[in-house]
Amino acid sequence: MRPIGRITALAAIGVAALILPTTASASSQAPVTWGIVPSGPDGPGDRAAFEHTVDPGATITDVVAVSNYTEQPLTLDLYASDAVRNTQGGFDLLAAADAPVDVGSWVDLGEPTVTVPARSRVDVPFRITVPANATPGDHAGGIVAGLTTRATGGGQVAVDHRVGARLYLRVTGTLEPSLTVDDVRVAFDGLPLGQPGAVRVEYTVRNEGNLRLAGRPAVRVAGPFGLGARTWTGDLLPELLPGDSIAGSAVVDGVWQLGRLDVEVEIRPETSGGQTLDPAPPAGTAAARLWVVPWIALAVLAAVVLAVVRRRRTTKLRQRTNANATASVI
Repeated sequence: MRPIGRITALAAIGVAALILPTTASASSQAPVTWGIVPSGPDGPGDRAAFEHTVDPGATITDVVAVSNYTEQPLTLDLYASDAVRNTQGGFDLLAAADAPVDVGSWVDLGEPTVTVPARSRVDVPFRITVPANATPGDHAGGIVAGLTTRATGGGQVAVDHRVGARLYLRVTGTLEPSLTVDDVRVAFDGLPLGQPGAVRVEYTVRNEGNLRLAGRPAVRVAGPFGLGARTWTGDLLPELLPGDSIAGSAVVDGVWQLGRLDVEVEIRPETSGGQTLDPAPPAGTAAARLWVVPWIALAVLAAVVLAVVRRRRTTKLRQRTNANATASVI
């Protein structure tokens, strides 16, 4: 997991968050860096995150490795927290001051701090106790190693640097993967001359199931009876935890102005991480309707038709007049 730096101005109570690389650094003088990864009996392996499938009421154990890359011993805060979605739509954890209420509260790390000698690693065993009434499905969080530093200059400032390892826990029971799409908004970009334009689509994807999922959006725009159908397929969305939502958008080019346009947005759930979706859940869909009428082109066409009709009437009237004149002479 990427570390998270958080700066809090104590006097003004201002907060700003920063996403950093895999290790954290905190210093006003010499750099202080550390890292945290899943570990085991033989030390850190190739696990990118803690991932376990457990029954309600079960207890499991694991090991987290905290490394100190500096030349002096380092004492770090060590705690677990719940996952949240940050303002950029990525994986984040609750602020250090916020108490976890889900998987973060199930983790027992023993001591709240860990001291790591210079240029060393400490493996910390921990225990996860799943409540007997835990809801089935995925629960996400992380184990954090943090350091708070203080500096002065124009007011006292505390800087909370954090780095963490992701924790995914799947509680057995009825698993219900489900992505839905709603709040569809559509608009047409183009001149009212009849030539093709672009349909802009905005929508919201929600994870209303109990498994973490990715999803691939697709949009179809078509006129009456499917005329002039155009499609768009987007990139894979970021992982959505249960209860998460994310805004999406699409631009479908080359759409003819056919009056009524039907717009359908589809989100196809895809696996996230190493999980298996069997059977695959159905796609979530939502529809909207847009009226795009080429008024200028229709006005020109109407004027041309009217001119042709008038000309034919004039021609017929002249022919009838000539015929009547010829009959009178005879």
